Amino acid sequence: MNITIYDVAREANVSMATVSRVVNGNPNVKPVTRKKVLEVIERLGYRPNAVARGLASKKTTTVGVIIPDISNIFFAELARGIEDIATMYKYNIILSNSDQNKEKELHLLNTMLGKQVDGLVFMGGNISADHVAEFEKSPVPIVLAGSIEESNQIPSVNIDYEEAVYDSVKEFIEKGHKHIAFVVGPLHEPKNAQKKLKGYQRALQESGLPYNEELIVEGDYTYDSGIEAIEKLIEGSERPTAILVGSDEMALGVVHGAEDKGFKIPEDFEIITSDNTRLSLMVRPQLTTIVQPLYDMGAVAMRLLTKLMNKEKTDEHIVVLPHRIEHRQSTK
Repeated sequence: MNITIYDVAREANVSMATVSRVVNGNPNVKPVTRKKVLEVIERLGYRPNAVARGLASKKTTTVGVIIPDISNIFFAELARGIEDIATMYKYNIILSNSDQNKEKELHLLNTMLGKQVDGLVFMGGNISADHVAEFEKSPVPIVLAGSIEESNQIPSVNIDYEEAVYDSVKEFIEKGHKHIAFVVGPLHEPKNAQKKLKGYQRALQESGLPYNEELIVEGDYTYDSGIEAIEKLIEGSERPTAILVGSDEMALGVVHGAEDKGFKIPEDFEIITSDNTRLSLMVRPQLTTIVQPLYDMGAVAMRLLTKLMNKEKTDEHIVVLPHRIEHRQSTK
């Protein structure tokens, strides 16, 4: 049997408004009455209906989160930051996995809106014009986390990916490396093609080093693509001495693939990875890495969303968090 607020009010011999005030923590209820209502709620097993409350208040206190791959530790760290801040501000999360598929992303977006979420945090590699058009039609605020949207119309939280790659390549160059490879993520993603690759090219150009396409290997963020990348680089006509890798999982593949071929890290290849997830500490040698504050990116994205949902003043809608390079054993 579905127990309603009407049942609680009848059993406690109070009005439905009084039950509502008790459930919502309103202080304007006599202690004796509050105690009586809470006892009835406990005895009947009443649970407030979030949908009904949402219809009445026009808010569901629910936020949708669309994530490309929940099994990827990068996105899991971001999601953790989102969840913690959502809990702090008393929002519930509906989490959906999009498999980095555009049609599925757009379908999930509309499904979430159909569930009357109060706002959305969206993570995706390739934010297309179709995505932006759907975001702009949304009746609720949307914030991007760890995702680039070129026009900067949609609120977002990221690091400066171009500068992070530039800093890493410059560090290799200052150590005397002239053949620097870049195992990058999918080049159809703006974050990789227009930000990270640009940082790589700028560092080489400023130092007077030639750009060699053979030293750019496109992966898909997975361990296997890291193994395939190092095999291509070893077999190429210009073997690198330093490698920047676009994700920690790919970096593990690069390290293990190189070691399987008899090479040593960092003696034969110095390696810098990109995410600073716990994977970078679980491999030997431990990986020098660009530190992206993944948890903070998720937390700041959710906090920005709470401000937008509550129509609070925001100083900026494009947030760029700081990065740094953490030196470990994969570089000399």
